[in-house]
Amino acid sequence: MSAPSVSSFDQAHKIIIAIDGPAGAGKSTIARYLARRFGLLNMETGAMYRAFALKALRAGVSLEDSKSLEGLAAGTSILLEPGEEDNRVLLDGEDVTGLIRNQDVTYAASRVSVWPAIRAWMVRLQQQMGAGGGVVMEGRDIGTVVFPNAEVKIFLDAAPEVRGMRRYDQLGSMPAQQPAEVIRDLQERDLRDRNRANSPLKPAPDAVLLDSTHLTLQEVLEAAEVIVEAKLAPVASNRTGSAS
Repeated sequence: MSAPSVSSFDQAHKIIIAIDGPAGAGKSTIARYLARRFGLLNMETGAMYRAFALKALRAGVSLEDSKSLEGLAAGTSILLEPGEEDNRVLLDGEDVTGLIRNQDVTYAASRVSVWPAIRAWMVRLQQQMGAGGGVVMEGRDIGTVVFPNAEVKIFLDAAPEVRGMRRYDQLGSMPAQQPAEVIRDLQERDLRDRNRANSPLKPAPDAVLLDSTHLTLQEVLEAAEVIVEAKLAPVASNRTGSAS
């Protein structure tokens, strides 16, 4: 696709793009692409939950003990810093970017994220990070809770079997789980995410639904780009009109 002119998408540097969807839908990939494409900061909120989960595991805090987790959060600092390829994730000043992608941390992140107090704390952190705009933020409740007024909202989804196989392929040549186990884990996480009492996973009423089940990665990237351009075009037009 042709790149928009700088003047046309000048406003893009102040907007917020919210990308929500279930585990394994490809939110991080789409967010990275859109951030580079439109010159925005990519904020991977899932990495923040993973970082906190890593701290809980290190501290030996039970994932079922909401009070202890809340106390742990009170003394926790999590920052995202732009890197050459992906964000650097800083946990209490330590770069844990390479430590938060294993299966144990992934599972722990899904457990700590169900607690209302932890989600409320994370929402505050995320809102602070994105307050100035100019960001792409992906997660499970960005368009509904964190930034309900985001200018662009995309809900990215795919069939569980497709998401499971994509996740299995990401695990490398010697994954610890078989494909059926990965798919089952995703389905269990879907159930937790969609049925939790606090901030359940669901599309925002004004989100654009993008189902990638039968799309190639390139087709998904192009579709997401079209969605953003369509949302930004009226903004650019109104700005040009008001300036004339």
